[in-house]
Amino acid sequence: METFTEPKGLVANPHYQGQKQKCLEDLNDGMLDKPIIELINAINKRAHCFTLQCCYGHFIYKGQNDLHNLAPLPVTDTIARVAYRIAYLALCIENSPAGRGLLSALEKVTRIDRDNIQFGCAEWFWHQQINSYVLQVEPDRFKCRDRAIIDYEEAMHIERIRNAFFRRLLETI
Repeated sequence: METFTEPKGLVANPHYQGQKQKCLEDLNDGMLDKPIIELINAINKRAHCFTLQCCYGHFIYKGQNDLHNLAPLPVTDTIARVAYRIAYLALCIENSPAGRGLLSALEKVTRIDRDNIQFGCAEWFWHQQINSYVLQVEPDRFKCRDRAIIDYEEAMHIERIRNAFFRRLLETI
């Protein structure tokens, strides 16, 4: 079953503020990947959105088995295959003028590389939290998975896109 879908339209949600407060109650910086702490805190300070989940994206390869590896890929000719754990941001957006403006701005982030950045909804997020959206960095052929095995050259490309993606998100927020 495909879980990643095209973006849905915002709908009325009279419980938005309470849901945001509940979701953010237990969130702390120690739960976040260090490179995106500033971004997540900036998002959660906005009245019209809040994060549900996020991941900086991790590269695992021979000699690097840490599932939460944050180090850049090494420049080498000894790595053939890389396990890539998806970089993404899942957030809830309020159905308000500011929320609609943010939704439009987030859709434009895919312009960095439309073959490797997707914007849409994840059905299971939407069932738990209406008006939830996902931006992710993943080769399009793997867009419905949370990890992929890719060759080293593609991993280097994805790493550059991921870095540009998070820079653009911080600028957008």
